[in-house]
Amino acid sequence: MASRKRRLKPNKKILKRMQRKLWFMFGAVCILFVILIGRIMYIQHTSGDKYEKIVLSQQHYDSTIIPFQRGDIVDSRGTVLATSVDVYNVILDCKVLNGNDEKHEGSVKATVNLVADCFSEIDKEKIETQLEKHPKSQYYVLAKKVPYEEMAKFEELKADESNKDKIYGIWFEKEYIRQYPYGTLAASTIGYASSGNVGVIGLENKYSNVLNGINGRTYGYLNSDSNLEQTTIDATSGNNIVLSLDVNIQTIAEKAIADFNNEKLTQWNIDHPDEPKSQGSLHTAALVMNPKTGEILAMAQYPSFDLNNPRDLSAYYSEEQLAEMTTEQKMDELNKIWQNFPITYTYEPGSTFKPFTVAMGLESGVLNGDETYFCDGGEMISGYPKIVKCVAHSKGGHGTQTIADALSNSCNDALMQMVRVIGPDTFADYQSIFGFGQKTGIDLTGEASTAGLIYSREDLHSAINLATNSFGQNFNTTMIQLGSGFCSLVNGGNLYEPHLVTKITDSNGNTLEEIEPTVLKKTVSSEVSDMMKEYLHYVVSDGTGKTAGVDGYTIGGKTGTAEKLPRGNHKYLVSFIGFAPVEDPQLVVYVIVDEPAVDDQAHSSFAQEIVHNIFANALPYLGVESSLTDEEEQAAADALTEAAQQSNIDEGVAEDTPEGDASTADPNATPDNGNEENN
Repeated sequence: MASRKRRLKPNKKILKRMQRKLWFMFGAVCILFVILIGRIMYIQHTSGDKYEKIVLSQQHYDSTIIPFQRGDIVDSRGTVLATSVDVYNVILDCKVLNGNDEKHEGSVKATVNLVADCFSEIDKEKIETQLEKHPKSQYYVLAKKVPYEEMAKFEELKADESNKDKIYGIWFEKEYIRQYPYGTLAASTIGYASSGNVGVIGLENKYSNVLNGINGRTYGYLNSDSNLEQTTIDATSGNNIVLSLDVNIQTIAEKAIADFNNEKLTQWNIDHPDEPKSQGSLHTAALVMNPKTGEILAMAQYPSFDLNNPRDLSAYYSEEQLAEMTTEQKMDELNKIWQNFPITYTYEPGSTFKPFTVAMGLESGVLNGDETYFCDGGEMISGYPKIVKCVAHSKGGHGTQTIADALSNSCNDALMQMVRVIGPDTFADYQSIFGFGQKTGIDLTGEASTAGLIYSREDLHSAINLATNSFGQNFNTTMIQLGSGFCSLVNGGNLYEPHLVTKITDSNGNTLEEIEPTVLKKTVSSEVSDMMKEYLHYVVSDGTGKTAGVDGYTIGGKTGTAEKLPRGNHKYLVSFIGFAPVEDPQLVVYVIVDEPAVDDQAHSSFAQEIVHNIFANALPYLGVESSLTDEEEQAAADALTEAAQQSNIDEGVAEDTPEGDASTADPNATPDNGNEENN
C-alpha cells in the first residue's frame, strides 16, 4: 500500500512548470488584449469617421418623402376656389404577398380580388402578371392618384372579419392634387398649378411661394448605440390666401358676359349661315372694383377655360380641327385663352378717357365748370389737313355744349376745345398722375407695360396728337389701369393700388398678414370728384349711357366706342365704365366688348347691356336698396329694350378719326403682348 501511495504522489516540478506556462500564456493573452484595445482606440481616434461611413454605407434605410399640402385660395366670404385634395398611389409588394400565401393559403387570391373590386383602373391580370414575373419585387405601382374614397373602401374591407389574415402586400403612398371646385370661374385670375406644385399663371403663380409648404420625411438612422431607428419629420402645409374676389359677384359678371356672347353668336349664325363664327366677340371682359379700397371684386372674361383641365381646347375647336393643329399651334391657342385680358391686353380706350380730360382741366384750374363750347361737327387742327370730326358731324354737330353736355353726348369737338386750354404740359402731367403709361402694381403676373404706348410730353406739343388724345385715341391703356384711375375720379381723388389678396392665413386659419389698401397718390380734390360724379350721372340719366342705368339706383358712367387700327376697317372695341350709387359709390364696373359678332359694331350699348345686368344683380346682393316698388321694377325692365335701341341711334363714332401725327408718334407704340389689333 505504501508503494502505491508513492506512485500517485504528484511531481511538484511538473506542476510548477505547468503553472508557469499557464501564467505566461495568460499574460501573453492579456498583453495581446491590451495591444488590441490600444489599436482599436488608435483607429477610432485617427480613422473613426472613415470607417463609420463605410459601415453606414452598408446599411439599408427606409426614406420616404411626406408631401406637403398646398394652401387654399378662398374668396372674401371664405368660399374655396382652389384646394389640394389627397390622393393615393396603390403599391404592390410581391415578396410580402407571395410569402404570406405560403403561411396563409389563399392570400394571393383574396388580395387580388379585393384590389380589383375596390379600384376600377386595376384588373386582376395586371396583378397576377407582376406576381409571377417579379415575385421578389417590393415596389410596383398598380395605380396612381386614386381618390381617398377608394382607398378608404379598401382599408375598411381589409379590416373586415371575413378578410382577416388574408390581405397582404398592398400599401399606399399619399400625394395631393390641385382641384378647382368652380371650374371655369375666374380662371385666368386664379390660374392653375401643374405637377410639382408649380404655379403656372394667375394667383397660383404670383403667390406660389406662399401657397407651397415644406415636405416632410420618414427615414432611418443609427443611434448612439449603433442601433437602426426610424424617425418622422412631419410636412408643413402651405399658407392660404384670402381674396377680395367675391364668388357671387364674379358669377354675376361671368353670366352677363356669357349671355351676351351666346346671344350674339346665335344671331350671327342665323344671319350668316355661310360664315360661321366661333365666338360672340373677339374678347369680352368685365372688371368690378371697390372704388374705396382698390380691391378687385370680380375679373371676368370671354373666352375662358376649365382650371381642372386647362389644356382642353375642345370647347373652341372640333376634333378634326384639333387633329390638324401642330403642338405649337395648340400652345399658341392655349396662351391666348390663358391670358388675363384686363391686365395683359392694351387698346385705345376711346371716350371712356374723356372724364380724365375734363378732370385735368378742373383740377388744374383752367376750367371752372361754367364753360360752354360750340360743336359744329368737327375741328380744324393746326398742321392737320382734314377736319377732325365729332360723333355728331352728320347732324351738323351738337351745337352749344356745357361740360356736362359734352360728356353726356360724348362730344369730341368740345373735348378738343377743352384740351387746347389745358395744354400739352398739363395734359402730360395729369396722364402720369392718373397712372397712364405706368404699371399699376396689381398682385398678378403678366401686367402689360404701356410706357411706350402713350405720347411723350414733346409729342403732345403736336396739336393733332393732343387733340386725339383728349378723346382717348392714339394711345393705349389696360383695363386695370383705366379702371383704377377712374376709381380715383369718384372716390374723392385717391388712386389706390389695385389688389386681390387681402389676407394670408396658415393652415389652421390663423392670420399671418393683413394686406391693407395702399393709396399711391392724390389725383383730384374731393370737390372735383363730386363735380365729376354729377357729370357722369348725367351721362346715364340723360345721355348716351342710358342703357347702363338700373331704375331705382343712381348710376354714373361713360361710354366708349373706339375704331381699331387701321381706321376704316369697321372693327370696333366698345366699352362702358360706370359706378353706383352716385352719392356713395360702392362699385365700379368696367366692361369691354372687342369686335362684337354683329355687322354694325360701333355701339357702346353692347357693353352697357352687360354693365346693366351686373349692376342690376350685384347692387341688391351687396344690400344697396332700390328706391322702386315691385311694379316700378317690372315697368323699368320693359323699358330697357327701348332705351338700348335709342342709345344705338344717339351714339355713333366719328369717321376717318386721325391716327395721330406720324412725324411725332412714338415708333415703338405697339403693344408688347403681341395683340396687334390693339396697337
